[in-house]
Amino acid sequence: MKKFNIGIIGTGAITGKHADAIAELENAELVALCSSSSERAKAAQEKFGVQAYADVSAFLTHPELDIVCICTASGHHMEAGLLSAKAGKQLLIEKPLEINLNRADQLIAVCQEYGVKLGVIFQNRFSKDYMKLKAAVQEGKFGKLLMGNAHVNWYRSPEYYSGSPWKGTLDGDGGGAFMNQGIHTIDLLLDVMGDVKTVFGKVKTALHPIEGEDLGAALLTFENKALGNITASTALYPGLPERLEIFGKNGSAVLEAGKLVHWSIQGENSEPILTEATEGSGAADPMAIGHALHKTQWEHYLNALENNEQVVVEGNIARKSVELIRAIYKSSELEKEIVLPFLDHG
Repeated sequence: MKKFNIGIIGTGAITGKHADAIAELENAELVALCSSSSERAKAAQEKFGVQAYADVSAFLTHPELDIVCICTASGHHMEAGLLSAKAGKQLLIEKPLEINLNRADQLIAVCQEYGVKLGVIFQNRFSKDYMKLKAAVQEGKFGKLLMGNAHVNWYRSPEYYSGSPWKGTLDGDGGGAFMNQGIHTIDLLLDVMGDVKTVFGKVKTALHPIEGEDLGAALLTFENKALGNITASTALYPGLPERLEIFGKNGSAVLEAGKLVHWSIQGENSEPILTEATEGSGAADPMAIGHALHKTQWEHYLNALENNEQVVVEGNIARKSVELIRAIYKSSELEKEIVLPFLDHG
């Protein structure tokens, strides 16, 4: 079994989740970090016990570095990703892939050009309850899909935004509640329901003094003719667990905070819903999640590298949620329904 040496660009809160996950992998080791300043690099080196750099180019020369994991502000993924890919490093990037399609497409194209396997972190795809729901849909247990809904009605304190130079900004976050918080559940919705044909959305900034939205809703028509609703917010106190609702002609299921809380299929006896401990919900605290699902996604990604297989959440798949969210923003701006595919020049 090959052992992979991993470096992380970015030393914010999410870096700790990745470091904890990597520490539990037999075939991986965290060997380097890169931060935005010498002071932050020094602090990260003391905290994680590995070499830390304040310059990406120097970081990429670290001996035997195989994989780069990008955990910077969402709107800064492209620059670090392009440098890493051109240096021949494999890439696993925190969601979203990027904040607009132009930047996302540049990343995808360069990774393809340099033979880099590009993966994007959507760890909720790997929960056992979600995989059970998706398998049931694929097997046709719910019948023809009629509706799919994603609700991320969360709350963030004023300190969440005031304590960060990029959260809620258009340059760093690419938006607000949809692009940052809602995108995980939106990704699951698209994974189950398929591509979107049209969307009408409305977003606004209702509570927080930020550039991006903290409240919004969207009505979807999927290619399979099903309908869907999305709500996303960071202004709805005290914050409710995120929900994914799937309705078919023969039954329905609801996933809440990663756990199945409803499961019903016509003609079948109701089976008990057995779930393991949840990863938690970021409804009020973004760090109120564990690292177990990050570890599982890392395992899948490393296996894909080892066996030269398809990455589960590769660039073009991760692009879909960015495209939909950008279409929601454009719909709100123009006050009209948007047809996908959506050409976004960001």
